[in-house]
Amino acid sequence: MVKGYDYTWIRLSRKMIGNCSDIIQGMKITVVIPVYNEAKTIQEILRRVQNMDLVHEIVVVDDGSTDGTREILRELDGSGIVRVILHERNLGKGAALVTGFRHATGDIIIIQDADLEYDPREYPNLLAPIREGKADVVYGSRFLGAGRRPILYWNMVANKLLTFVTNLLYNNILSDMETGYKVFRRNVVEDMVIHARRFDFEPEFTAKVLKRKVRIYEVPIDFNPRDYSEGKKIKAWDAVIALWTLIKYRFMD
Repeated sequence: MVKGYDYTWIRLSRKMIGNCSDIIQGMKITVVIPVYNEAKTIQEILRRVQNMDLVHEIVVVDDGSTDGTREILRELDGSGIVRVILHERNLGKGAALVTGFRHATGDIIIIQDADLEYDPREYPNLLAPIREGKADVVYGSRFLGAGRRPILYWNMVANKLLTFVTNLLYNNILSDMETGYKVFRRNVVEDMVIHARRFDFEPEFTAKVLKRKVRIYEVPIDFNPRDYSEGKKIKAWDAVIALWTLIKYRFMD
């Protein structure tokens, strides 16, 4: 057990939704986890993901970590449902995700960050719109009224500005384009060429989903952001790149 982590919620969530394995009947679910220098959190996030019965496969892509993460992952590779892919050098989150998508065998892919900001206990909520036939892509929104740790004001402002630009350019009403919780049917990305290498994955993926008129749905999620002293990696310059990415893909593929 990990101090401060409420395992009771897992049991209650399972009881409320019934058997998690029936959330998406007959479909295999893969969780893709991009990792860079997360030695302090990687074992815990894997434990939390594996606690969710509905997950069939976990693909972890280490993006050239130098803090001992790779050594931990080598020990975990092949244990249970965990598969580990190693980048020889740091290429960026977007590149790690693309690698993960290529190795995923599930019908549905869940993107899971390794930093404990996003809680796997949200999976049933995130998967429900797909199960109900409402969507092919689901975003977990941090701004739809669920609980969140109130820090990093300017990050929130940047997120909301980028989401506003997304809606303006692509005629939509998203509340959280930059969310790390994105869930989708694997066929959504099978023929999608993703050029993003770093945090520009979020705007590029969103732009291409919206341009293709893929059915998208948002659900509220709890969010526990860490600050820069705790290892947060995204920088102010990444917001500028995201803005340019949104504009660029409005007019090209």
